Amino acid sequence: MLGQFKRVVYVQLARERLTVRDPRSGQAISERPDIAVKRGRKRDVVAVGNEARAAALNGDVAVVNPFAHPRSLLSDFTLADQVLKAFLRRLPPSSFFRLSPAFVIHPIGEFEGGLTQIELRAMRELGLGAGASEVILWQGPALTDEQLLNQAYPTSGKVLSE
Repeated sequence: MLGQFKRVVYVQLARERLTVRDPRSGQAISERPDIAVKRGRKRDVVAVGNEARAAALNGDVAVVNPFAHPRSLLSDFTLADQVLKAFLRRLPPSSFFRLSPAFVIHPIGEFEGGLTQIELRAMRELGLGAGASEVILWQGPALTDEQLLNQAYPTSGKVLSE
């Protein structure tokens, strides 16, 4: 059983909120997925999450939400990758084992016509780029810690594939 031997991380992606949770410990980070970057060709990261808005008071900083686009859940893959990695760094490790976790990525929202193969692949790549050994894409109701650890997904939703 995956949850017994491997760290599992639950990632809920929404336009207005990114939640990253460790179902074993119950610890979670849930904030706006904003990222503050310096303006210019090289967009150095200044702050992520709730702290990004405060960093925007500096005139040479722009705040971007890489998950806000009218037609897609991802508007900027590179910045979305940086936001996800920053949230994961803030989540304390659940054990002394440094195994690559399995991610369950849960896109939240109504997607007219469903998610495209390109969007599903981008979400899978986000997870792998953030260090996941395996990425499961879930569509349906929010999952409980027990469901995540036992990989017991309710029949009211579905595991998505590319």
